[in-house]
Amino acid sequence: MKTEIHSTTILAVSHNGMVAIGGDGQATMGNTIAKSNVKKIRKLQDGKVITGFAGSTADAFTLLDRFDEKLNSYGGNMKRAAIELAKDWRMDRYLRRLEAMLIACNKEEILMLSGTGDVIEPDKQVAAIGSGAMYAQSAALALKKHAPHLSAEEIVKESLNIAADICIYTNHNLVVEKIS
Repeated sequence: MKTEIHSTTILAVSHNGMVAIGGDGQATMGNTIAKSNVKKIRKLQDGKVITGFAGSTADAFTLLDRFDEKLNSYGGNMKRAAIELAKDWRMDRYLRRLEAMLIACNKEEILMLSGTGDVIEPDKQVAAIGSGAMYAQSAALALKKHAPHLSAEEIVKESLNIAADICIYTNHNLVVEKIS
């Protein structure tokens, strides 16, 4: 019997010239909290690219390593690195079995890399993945629209807290990074 692992909410927002990405710290196995302070946000390229992952931790680290290699191969060009990783993801039998998703952002763009090898540039400069993604994304879109004075970092924090209040797989141990 395979224990299903649920974990996390990752949210990235671009707003008022700043990009912020954050995630909670919860990882669960079945119906139990396995760890409450997992760090799912990583800086790459000397902090020029920030990523967040959801899904299997080991699989996510494999993808992060491959993404970092692609970033290095393509001179830090995030979109090109993501597309090349997606090509590998679709063609490599090992990568196709990985159960993880990534959000990658730099000061210009936000990209989601899906478990099927897709690269998605989200509408309205808000991207979310993980168990509480739709709660966090909905909150972020509402805050961007109705509280435009908030910074991207404030929107990410508040949206993740809202998701944590609703989603049992998301907690309030937040890590938020920004690029301005």
